[in-house]
Amino acid sequence: MLHHISLGVRDLVVAGRFYDAVLNALGYRRVFEDDTAIGYGLIDDQDLFCLKLRDDASAPGAGFHLAFAALSREAVDAFHLAALQAGGRDNGTAGLRPDYGDGYYAAFVIDPDGHRIEAVINSVEGASQG
Repeated sequence: MLHHISLGVRDLVVAGRFYDAVLNALGYRRVFEDDTAIGYGLIDDQDLFCLKLRDDASAPGAGFHLAFAALSREAVDAFHLAALQAGGRDNGTAGLRPDYGDGYYAAFVIDPDGHRIEAVINSVEGASQG
């Protein structure tokens, strides 16, 4: 459904360091950058997620968050650890979320600009991973 999404950030260097760490843990990388934006994805010049430098950027209110797909529980764990080490705030440690389904394993953090983000693997096969 979505082609890509962009978030406004107040400090592109700080946000870039944070998202380099958390998205690398999920297998994504910078696919482009310039003085006002950094794009992430899998293929050069084809961003799926973009940070845009904006002096007046502010995070959406409660009820909005972005969930990034993870390939394993270990990737979710790595995302959470990387986020905390890169200046993010814990908003729900990595673990099973049985209210969302038998195989729903996720971690929730808040980035340096206040955006709520999540990493998740949601599969019954994922339930057997350690």
